[in-house]
Amino acid sequence: MNQRKTLEQIQQEVDQYISQYKEGYFSPLAMMARMSEEVGELAREINHYYGEKPKKKDEDAKTVEEELGDVFFIVLCFANSLGIDLQEAFDRIMHKFNTRDKDRWTRIEETNEHE
Repeated sequence: MNQRKTLEQIQQEVDQYISQYKEGYFSPLAMMARMSEEVGELAREINHYYGEKPKKKDEDAKTVEEELGDVFFIVLCFANSLGIDLQEAFDRIMHKFNTRDKDRWTRIEETNEHE
């Protein structure tokens, strides 16, 4: 059975991969362009699977999972290149959602109480 990696381990693995190349991480602007490109490819796949635009017969088969993986990889590279610990960033954003936005959405138990 495969042991699950922590976010810190994943960031380290990406850093080790990128560090083996002279080019290293791209600049922040280039990284932003890469991220936009990958998000566009994800949007295209979502449109093919869930939208009104089917793939052409001669188009390569890609999956939403693959495209999400590409976006995740670029996010990891972007964070690493800027020295951002994604676990800390995640913890901060979840704190924000659990405090500032805690009453923004209708909780499931609230809808069940009124049924």
